[in-house]
Parts: sequence; structure tokens; C-alpha cells
Amino acid sequence: MKSLFDRLRSRRLASAFVLLATLSVAIVAGSFAAHGVRGQEKQANSSDAAPLKVVSSSVPPNDFVRIARLVGPAVVNINTETLPKDSSVKGRRNPHGHVQQAPQQPDDQDEDQQQQGQGNFQDFFNKFFGGQAPDQEGGNDGQMRESLGSGFIVDSKGYIITNNHVVDGADKIYVKLSTDPNNEDKGRPARVIGVDKATDLAVIKIDTSSPLPTVKLGDSDAAQVGDWVEAIGSPYALSQTVTAGIISAKNRTIDQGAPGQFQHFIQTDAAINPGNSGGPLLNMNGEVIGVNTAIFTQSGGYQGLGFAMPSKTVVEVYNDLISPSHKVVRGSIGITFRQGLSGAVNRVYGFKNGVLVQEVTPGGPAEKAGLKSGDIVTAIDGRSIKDGDDLVNEIASRRPGSTVRLGYLRDGKTADTTVTIGDRDKVFAELNNQ
Repeated sequence: MKSLFDRLRSRRLASAFVLLATLSVAIVAGSFAAHGVRGQEKQANSSDAAPLKVVSSSVPPNDFVRIARLVGPAVVNINTETLPKDSSVKGRRNPHGHVQQAPQQPDDQDEDQQQQGQGNFQDFFNKFFGGQAPDQEGGNDGQMRESLGSGFIVDSKGYIITNNHVVDGADKIYVKLSTDPNNEDKGRPARVIGVDKATDLAVIKIDTSSPLPTVKLGDSDAAQVGDWVEAIGSPYALSQTVTAGIISAKNRTIDQGAPGQFQHFIQTDAAINPGNSGGPLLNMNGEVIGVNTAIFTQSGGYQGLGFAMPSKTVVEVYNDLISPSHKVVRGSIGITFRQGLSGAVNRVYGFKNGVLVQEVTPGGPAEKAGLKSGDIVTAIDGRSIKDGDDLVNEIASRRPGSTVRLGYLRDGKTADTTVTIGDRDKVFAELNNQ
């Protein structure tokens, strides 16, 4: 007979075996159950799902589509190269910058001081991202610099309008048309025909064996605040980028003082970014009403504040730059005036609108006509003058050798005189030589 101990040990072994067998069966059953669930998930019935199809209906083209198709072929991408400069030669300031507000200039202005102010105007654009890469001037690190910008063809022979700051200081300029192959890295060589730093405009030309597509210049004066506009350009080298917005304001002067005497911009909220410089701002007729020139930003990118030089100014500058002299000729009478007088000061001098003459250039047109320091110019050819900008714009638009009738106040009495307009460059040069 088995002892009590043996019988107990046998029962324990049997119990353990039964327990292990039960657990094994439970595990196997659970695995089959889980597999069954997964199998059911993979084999879900989707026979009631309808396949998707692309709708074949077309959306009628809107004005933006029409304009992009019409003008796009005439908008070009501009690439420039600037070779390393001698480190011993002091270079110009880099034509890029983080956004800062243009500094205020002294109120004293000379309608000839624009010549002196051209450098300051370029500095102003250095503070506005205009589409060039950092250190585009070549710098002193021995590296070649590249920049990108935009432009548009205005003559089928290859004449292109862009910004001066896009090509300024460049040793090589290349232009890519929208029809040029993508594998053509640089594009077609271009040469500068003429530049005008005062308005930051430039005319360049490429050679072509066949007529090129062109744009039409519209009337910027007819544009109104709130009008839809479209911009086309190459922001960040992304050519043929189209953006749209409205005209936010007109006659915007961003840089005060002499450097801003010829800069009265169209402001727009159409997205303009680095590389858009020199591209067209278009009205809904597909006509260029401005050249995208500057942006105001705190990040280096779009913030809804873009500025375009009006087409009226562009046409005048272009026609001068393609002339035999290849330079813009502006009129001058040779005076220094006080800008921005308060109403109290105006009352003391006895006038509401006009320009107080501070100095008269010796031997200049104004002196020859009898104007003196302290005179108040109130009218040109019978039209009232509002302020110094009004006077400068009116005189600068006149051709040297032409005459104007100036109305003025002296000691509270009205008078007038005929002044022969001089060449601004020559008047300024004569002033420097004195």
C-alpha cells in the first residue's frame, strides 16, 4: 500500500497537470478568437462603397486667370552676378536689410538736393527688402554674389524695365523668359541701357532674333484706392508667381526729405516678397500701372505693405533712358526752400499754401529771374502750389530751356516773374564749383 505521503504527492501532481492543461486550452482558445476578430477586420465588406471620380465640369476663367495668361509671357526673371571686389576698396552697403522705417530727413530741402540725396535714397532701399541676396555687392570675403529679381518686356526688340537696385553693381546680368527651358541655368545675357537712382528704375536689354511678347502701360492716375490689382514676379526665385490684392493707398512717400522727392508710390496689399522687385503691378485690364519696388516688413517677408512706382513716372523715366543720353533730365530753378512749415509760421509770413525760399543759387535760373531769399512761391503758370513736393514735381517735369511763370509773395505783396528752367545736373554742378 502507498503511504499517505505518496497519495498526497500523486494528487498534487494530478492537480498541477489539470491546471496546466486548462491554461493551455484557454491560451489556444484566446488566440483563435483574436485571429478570428483580425480576420473579420481584414475581410470587411466594402462592396457598397462607390469609387470616386474627378468632376469634368470647368470653372469659367476669371479676370486674374485672363491677365496671368496675357501678361505672364512678358514677365522675366533676372539673375545677376557680382564678382569679388578688392578688399582694400571700400564697398557699398549691402542692398538688403531687415525692415526698418526710413529715417526722417531735415526739413531743409533744395530742389537741386536730389542729386546729393541719391545715395541716401539707395540707403533707404537697403532698409527695404527689394529682392537681392545678402552681400550682393561682392563683399570682401572673395566670394561671388548673386541676386534675383523680376522685370517685364516693354519692347519686342528686348527692352526690359526693372528696378535699379536689382542690377546695381552687377558684373553680369541674365534674363530668363517664361518660355526658356528650365535646364538653362542662367538665361540670356543682358546689358544696362540706363538707370535712374532717383526713382530706382532701370532699363536693360537682351538680344533676340524674333519679336518678344510685351506688356501695355496703363494710366496709374486713373487707378483708385480699392481697385483690384495683380502682381507677377519671381519671389524667392519662384518664377511666374501670381498674387492679387487691392490698391491700399496712392501717392505714398516712404522716405522723407530730398531722397523721397520723386518717390510717390502706389501702396498695395498684393503679396510682394524678395525677388518681386522690378515686376509689374497690373490693373484688371492687364495693363501695368506700377513697378513693384519695395516692401515694408519686420520679418523680411510679406506683411501686406508693398509699394510700386506709378506707371506715369515709369513712362517718363523710360523715355529718357532710351534717349541718346541714356539719362533722365530734370528741370531746376536753383532754390533751397523750407518744407513742412506749421500753420502758425505760414500765418506770420502771410500765406496758406506755398514754398518759402531760403536760399537762391548765385547765377541760377531763380536769381536771374529776380527771386530772393524770403520770397514765397505760391503759383506756377497760374496754378497754386501746395508745398515743396508739388513745386519740385512741377519744375522737375519741365524741360531745360522752357519757361514758367512763377507767382510769389514778397513783403506781403504779390508779384510774378518768368523763369527759364535749367538742367538739374548742371545747376547742381555749378553750385558745387562755387
